[in-house]
Amino acid sequence: MSYFSVEELSCQHCGKYKFDEQVLHILNAIRREFGPMPVTSGYRCVDHPIEAKKQQPGAHCTGKAIDIGVSRDDAYRLLEVAIAHGCPRIGVNQKGEGRFIHLDWDYDRPTPAIWSY
Repeated sequence: MSYFSVEELSCQHCGKYKFDEQVLHILNAIRREFGPMPVTSGYRCVDHPIEAKKQQPGAHCTGKAIDIGVSRDDAYRLLEVAIAHGCPRIGVNQKGEGRFIHLDWDYDRPTPAIWSY
């Protein structure tokens, strides 16, 4: 059973679905424990406006990354759950509007890692 729809994990630019199945398995376990999680970004194609601005495409282009729109105590709790499930790369944006937590399993990038936006 998947706790995520194809639509919420598909590229918001082109509509393609290329999400990694192993990562989806882990995310399902996280969502089962955490509860509802508003996905703000899943897979992104290289032409997605956010990726197109980068010198090198990010982890979202691998289908191994997700952004979850949470803040305050929900953000803290999501970090606890994600770390307990072995998430190796975490980005934190907890200022202003559009707060989110980025989770990714792109082992071709430095791990473990945590950063802020």
